[in-house]
Amino acid sequence: MPLPLLLALALSQEAAPPPAEPVAGARVVVAGDKVVAAQAAGFADPAAGRRATPDDPVRVASISKLVVAIGVMRLVEAGKLDLDADVSTLLGWRLRHPQFLDTPITLRLLLSHRSGLADGIDYVLPLDADLRTALADPKAWGAHAPGGYFRYANIGFPVIASVMERATGERFDRLMDRLVLKPLGIAGCYQWEACDAATAARAVVLVEPDGTPVRDDNRGTKPACSVTPARNGSCALTGWEAGRNGAIFSPQGGLRISAQGLAKIGRLIVGGGSVDGVRLLSPASVRAMTTPAWTFDGKNGETEGGLYCRYGLAVMFTGSGIAGCPDDLFGDGRSRIGHAGEAYRLRSGLWVEPGGGVTAYWATGVAQDAPLGTSGYSAIEERLARGK
Repeated sequence: MPLPLLLALALSQEAAPPPAEPVAGARVVVAGDKVVAAQAAGFADPAAGRRATPDDPVRVASISKLVVAIGVMRLVEAGKLDLDADVSTLLGWRLRHPQFLDTPITLRLLLSHRSGLADGIDYVLPLDADLRTALADPKAWGAHAPGGYFRYANIGFPVIASVMERATGERFDRLMDRLVLKPLGIAGCYQWEACDAATAARAVVLVEPDGTPVRDDNRGTKPACSVTPARNGSCALTGWEAGRNGAIFSPQGGLRISAQGLAKIGRLIVGGGSVDGVRLLSPASVRAMTTPAWTFDGKNGETEGGLYCRYGLAVMFTGSGIAGCPDDLFGDGRSRIGHAGEAYRLRSGLWVEPGGGVTAYWATGVAQDAPLGTSGYSAIEERLARGK
């Protein structure tokens, strides 16, 4: 399979990528159980001249949410969590929309962005923050009651992480390693604390289009501070308390994982919860994740330009065919499931065609105002998805 135009970046050590192109990118395509393409180009660390590979860990932004959902479903199967129970019971305090105090908020609503929460407050909380206090701010909530209205809200995933911690007594990053990453043999982590030094040393540096570092400039080692520091500047995790601040390890966007690792997550979904002889989830749990919990009807949610027209449990859909939804990322009219990511000049995607193949990709140094393609996605994402 030929390299997509995106990945046909200047491959000589001397050449710099053209200004309109990403600084680096990787793409892995799987058909059946066979990797049919594993490509990378550009510089994972421009300052060091280190070239990107499909095995380099990168902060994949909101694809992190899909992987959190796998961890949640593992705990549901273990009887530790209930998708439809009031999360207040485990949190130890009453979580309610201030305008709809009689409506319980559940994991199912949080995972599908129908909880009533909104990103009116900063969801990147300092280490010593208290989630309960943060969510007491009325700006953390939208105008609609929990249950029917879709509004994408990153802040919901720190709530989910807090619930997971309270249910298990385990720190979120270690819990996700135990539940998902380690059983699949994936060298990855939420933030960098649970990764070893060798993995952190291979980090893809998130950069501006001109190569200026934005995040994860690890300089060949593990960062001294892997989390958002406390208000006094401390990064010590010794005061961690289960469920007090589920934002510490960035469940909404802080997963570091390679394109190869993403592809394995996709194969897990294709395999109905099993991959390479390892079963993490039952087929019923995968169906629960990948069945739309919400579908746009013209007035029951915010599609953000047509990107969100159907949504499952931390699962996006492309090619919905719904009027007003230009979400055909692959340009072939076929529906796929997965998730996209965008943060710190990175674009990423993990997409599964039910019963078919897997496509995983990322690109760094993408301009914030990168041109849109024919779908609601950027032209760069379309090229990576389609391999053209």
